[in-house]
Amino acid sequence: MHEAVKTLGLSEINDGAHDGAGFLPCRGVILESRSPATGELLGRVRQADAETYEKIVQGAESAFKKWREVPAPKRGEVIRQIGEVLRQKKAELGRLVSLEMGKIASEGQGEVQEMIDICDFAVGLSRQLYGSTMHSERPVHRMYEQWHPMGIVAIITAFNFPVAVWSWNSALAAVCGNSMIWKPSPKTPLCALATQRLLEPIAKAHGLEGLFSLVLGPDAEIGERLVADPRVPIVSATGSSRMGKRVGQVVASRFGRSILELGGNNAIIALPDCDQDLLLRAVLFGAVGTAGQRCTTTRRLFLHETIADAVLARLLKAYGSVRIGDPLDPTTLMGPLIDDLAVQQMMHALEQVKQEGGKILVGGKKLDRPGHFVEPTVVLAHAGMKIWREETFAPILYVFRYSKFEEALELHNSVEQGLSSSIFTRDLITAERFLAASGSDCGIANVNIGTSGAEIGGAFGGEKSTGGGREAGSDSWKQYMRRQTNTINWSKDLPLAQGVKFDI
Repeated sequence: MHEAVKTLGLSEINDGAHDGAGFLPCRGVILESRSPATGELLGRVRQADAETYEKIVQGAESAFKKWREVPAPKRGEVIRQIGEVLRQKKAELGRLVSLEMGKIASEGQGEVQEMIDICDFAVGLSRQLYGSTMHSERPVHRMYEQWHPMGIVAIITAFNFPVAVWSWNSALAAVCGNSMIWKPSPKTPLCALATQRLLEPIAKAHGLEGLFSLVLGPDAEIGERLVADPRVPIVSATGSSRMGKRVGQVVASRFGRSILELGGNNAIIALPDCDQDLLLRAVLFGAVGTAGQRCTTTRRLFLHETIADAVLARLLKAYGSVRIGDPLDPTTLMGPLIDDLAVQQMMHALEQVKQEGGKILVGGKKLDRPGHFVEPTVVLAHAGMKIWREETFAPILYVFRYSKFEEALELHNSVEQGLSSSIFTRDLITAERFLAASGSDCGIANVNIGTSGAEIGGAFGGEKSTGGGREAGSDSWKQYMRRQTNTINWSKDLPLAQGVKFDI
């Protein structure tokens, strides 16, 4: 086992699977975690089986019955303590994210900072779970609404944000009074196990074993069981649109609630008056950051014909200077793809680019070295191509020339996904057109900033095949609670609504 893994207290993970209160005996298959940068074995995990899954759900049910009776501000205090532990272990956990997922060092640290930030947000939220009061049409009656926890929240996360997305859900779900079962990606199990180990002493100190649970297991056995379980009223799933469609159908069939954060095919529209220095930095990070493995990665760039040549020349030069290598080296700007399958999918997409008449301007090759490293790629595309309408989870940027804003906007909105979008302009009218109802059809629309790097204060999510879910800030907390309308009659009469008479 890698030394950095041991520093987070995971030396015994080879012998069992974690359930939130310790390790339970499991008979599931062994899962190996390897560094995408070197292929080095980081650790082995024995996955849960059906018997272990049942014990985990029972523990989560028991914890919920205790937790829902705890006043919300007291719940916030538990989350505050979790935030403090994350502050203490930020360097170690961030390093593990870089080791296991391949993010560069600053992004690994930034992911843990997101966890800390959402904990801070949730602590404040614990005193702001407001309901509304309404005037009743009946005399001497009072109406109001309140919000109650739902029960167990299943949190299914993807490899590209192995810890942050869990925290977006769990911090809010917890202060709302729910218990959680986390099913992480099998590609990044150690990050989940390390996070779970940090939570255990806090939960145990409050007599809340099972409040934060973890289940590692194959999708066919554990994933399907979790999604279909009627004891789990909410399923929050992050991943591909294909996966989300399956989750949504299964959860809906049992009248459960799903929060879906799925694919993105994000674009930037650059107008003639844009700040080209600003644009260049935004495109470079948006397209190359995390090796193109963010749901908010910039995958399409629309350049007005009057600036296209100048911007492209600077962009291609910048791509040539991107330092690719060890994600823990502070000078590295792009680490590896997660595995060989991701490399194959990128190469397949680029073959389709050639077949459809696109032109690779820079990059496009797998690097001949250990690990899953590729060159970030820029493609000169045209509207008739099909491949750019798909989301390839890799650093491929499709560049288009356009002459009219309406033309760019139509192509921008023509894809199935609707997560993040940006426009670069100094023209107020065009910016407002982009943000209007007839403008960007995405859940996130920015002006003069890129498509990546959303803050936790705003609701995060998108439309169309992105799933429609919302996580993190604003009023996303309402998805983890049930609304109850209350009417109190403090008179000796029983008047009916709408003037209905029913006298005996």
